[in-house]
Amino acid sequence: MKQYILPILFLGTMLFISCDKKEVNGNLTINGKVEGLKQGVLYLHKIQDTTIVTLDSIVVKGDSNFSRQFNIDSPEMYYLTLDRGSSNSMDNELMFFAEPGTITIETTLKKFYSDAKVTGSKNNDIYKEYLKTRSAITDRQNELIIDIIKAENQNALHQKDSLMALSKKMVARKYLNAVNFALNHKNSDVSPYIALMDLYDRQIKYLDTINNSLTLEVKNGHYGKLLEAFIKERKDSENQPIATDNQSE
Repeated sequence: MKQYILPILFLGTMLFISCDKKEVNGNLTINGKVEGLKQGVLYLHKIQDTTIVTLDSIVVKGDSNFSRQFNIDSPEMYYLTLDRGSSNSMDNELMFFAEPGTITIETTLKKFYSDAKVTGSKNNDIYKEYLKTRSAITDRQNELIIDIIKAENQNALHQKDSLMALSKKMVARKYLNAVNFALNHKNSDVSPYIALMDLYDRQIKYLDTINNSLTLEVKNGHYGKLLEAFIKERKDSENQPIATDNQSE
């Protein structure tokens, strides 16, 4: 079976391209403030095909407030990153669902990600809700891993087997949670985004079910189109005959 290509790749594998032309007017306004930031550079990125595109760079010198306008066709995940200069902090990036309208981002220099408050985006609110449901399951999985290690160290094999069986159920629960959340939010662009990011390697029937449930507006959006194309690519790839020794000669 040939490997299919995930339409949204991990950030670390992508190239960066800057947009030379900045939009003066647009249907999306992003207002923001980074409390405590006196000097530095903020960057707004999005993923286009397999490339991270820099939409704008914001040089901060004294005033930590900023405002930018862009044109956006449909809701899409954006990334706001902070260049701290000589600092080695890993807390330099936050992601948010951008959509037409006015979005406000308020955060702090000290805790750029964890202190971030994003308002004005319904899709971002929905995605945050999804992350909470996923986090609850992930936290339980981490607890189980610790318990499994303890049981192994104590040579409690029966207890270890029970914990491992429960851990497998939690994995299934995490994927089921993603499917159910996507189906329950079929009128949000978050739905196809979840399918692409968290369910891309699951059985194709789950992706099909989500795709078929989407409203027409979401289907015609950025991630709706990507999901449709991805499902087709997977089906084409998985229907390819497996080469035998005689065929390869």
